[in-house]
Amino acid sequence: MDKNIPERVESLRGYMRAHGYSAFVVVSSDPHSSEYVADCWKSREWVSGFDGSAGTAVITLDKALLWTDSRYWLAADKALEGTGYTLMKDGDRETPSIVEWLRANLNAGDVVAVDGTVCSVVEADAWSASLAAKGIKFDFAKDPFEELWEGRPSLPLGKAEIMPEDVAGESAQSKIARLRLALKAEEVEGMLVTMLDEVAWLTNLRGNDVEYNPVVVSYMLVTLDDAVLYVDERKLTDEVRGCLDAQGITVAGYGDVWQALKEYGKGTVLMQPSRCNAAAAKSVAKEKVVFRDSPVAKMKAVKNEVEIEGFERAMLAEGVAMVNLLHWLKPAVEAGGVRELDVDSKLTEFRSDDHLFRGLSFATIAAYGENAAIVHYEPNEKENALLKPEGFLLLDCGGQYSCGTTDITRTIPLGPLTQEQREDYTRVLRGHISLAMAKFPHGTCGTQLDVLARQWLWQAGDNYLHGTGHGVGHFLNVHEGPHQIRMNNMPALLVPGMTVTNEPGLYKAGRHGIRIENTMIVTPYREGEFGTFYALEPLTLCPIDTTPIVPGLFGDAERAYLNDYHRVVFEKLSPFFEGEMLEFLEKACAPI
Repeated sequence: MDKNIPERVESLRGYMRAHGYSAFVVVSSDPHSSEYVADCWKSREWVSGFDGSAGTAVITLDKALLWTDSRYWLAADKALEGTGYTLMKDGDRETPSIVEWLRANLNAGDVVAVDGTVCSVVEADAWSASLAAKGIKFDFAKDPFEELWEGRPSLPLGKAEIMPEDVAGESAQSKIARLRLALKAEEVEGMLVTMLDEVAWLTNLRGNDVEYNPVVVSYMLVTLDDAVLYVDERKLTDEVRGCLDAQGITVAGYGDVWQALKEYGKGTVLMQPSRCNAAAAKSVAKEKVVFRDSPVAKMKAVKNEVEIEGFERAMLAEGVAMVNLLHWLKPAVEAGGVRELDVDSKLTEFRSDDHLFRGLSFATIAAYGENAAIVHYEPNEKENALLKPEGFLLLDCGGQYSCGTTDITRTIPLGPLTQEQREDYTRVLRGHISLAMAKFPHGTCGTQLDVLARQWLWQAGDNYLHGTGHGVGHFLNVHEGPHQIRMNNMPALLVPGMTVTNEPGLYKAGRHGIRIENTMIVTPYREGEFGTFYALEPLTLCPIDTTPIVPGLFGDAERAYLNDYHRVVFEKLSPFFEGEMLEFLEKACAPI
């Protein structure tokens, strides 16, 4: 626990009293609705001490609470110990939502405030309407942490780079032209692009402003006539400026976007309410704003042939690194002295052998034993378990390569397992394979497929509370929409060219955690009397350990699929190995 947390909470309360606020909501986002944010926007972490990527703090004049979802319950419980915060388990049936709690604990006439630049339109509208029904006012405040956060990091100033067209597969000019056609179809004259990965994809720019996500902090305003990139111009080299100019993109200062919105006079402008910050939406005359889903998200989600080739190249590199890691791991653990962080550093070392490797796509989860039951556990210098030649290591990791992004999870037996561990592993793997074998008609969304991954767990009375799959960006964000595979309704359709992960799991507190994940791509399957059907093809190339499988719980169809998958893994990775390493790979991919 950071001993400064209570002092920081009190400083915020002083700010609240000075401005007449009864409660202040501190979200974990930035002005671009990012999952990972630059250090300067980590206000929720600064005021609470909890560093998970999802969570919202609510500070009243006498209470401090933090809502976060099931991925972080155990981690947040540890982080908040001694801070005076109460953990609110978002998604638990017994836990009220933030608005429900505020309605129950505040009085008519009280004022709830939030920084409008980091709160989405959807959130702001929902909170405002619900609180107003109880006579509670909802107000947008100036960012209080500009005043309270001593030593607050400044906006990042990393240099931007252009992704070459022979890697991107399409010019920025062509993408903008496609966007303009989409805007015409929506009968609007412009669009404010707020999501950093959407700006990056649209412009073919990449950067290092946000950890794990190769993006550049920026906005883009595209109309039927022009395209303006709002970015700190110190990030741009003369070469990058020239490339942008050649693609018809004008450059203006990052902060200039606010005046441009106030002066916007080219008809209507499209904003995605779930992703656009409320302050930006309120900067434009109300009658000019059209709230719709972003056309860019759908365009970006469908990968072109060049991007798919890049993914395949990245997966080869990742597969080679993972096989090297697996070969090293068990003997090293048996020799003694290997800790969770050592696994991360060793894998990074193996990845770095490939010249296209640019860094991690998210913080490596190397979780041993009971730590794996913490869904988004991250080892650190204080919590860094010693690996023993028994039980499971859950390794969830990903890399950024200049040609693509990877995301993979393997649950690795380090020695003897209990019968419960073996049965749980088998059911998770069977669910993974059941989803991987899916064939589905056009018009199917991820929610309709989700049960395939859960069915064997449900039969045992087990479940997991996170999603089963998400899109993966092309040398971009490892979590990409609009499509997902999860229990709650996600209506975005799955179509060929979309990447999506397949990652069922099972987590038993104090015992073990299991997850098996491949990145897949949606491909055409067949045309027939009942229309067009699609399939899922694995992009990830890495052996899945077969030793924990309980034969009686594993079907013939799943066995055939796994053997075929391992045949492909061996065919594609074997040219990179010889001698002992080749023998190791052959054994790991042996049919069962």
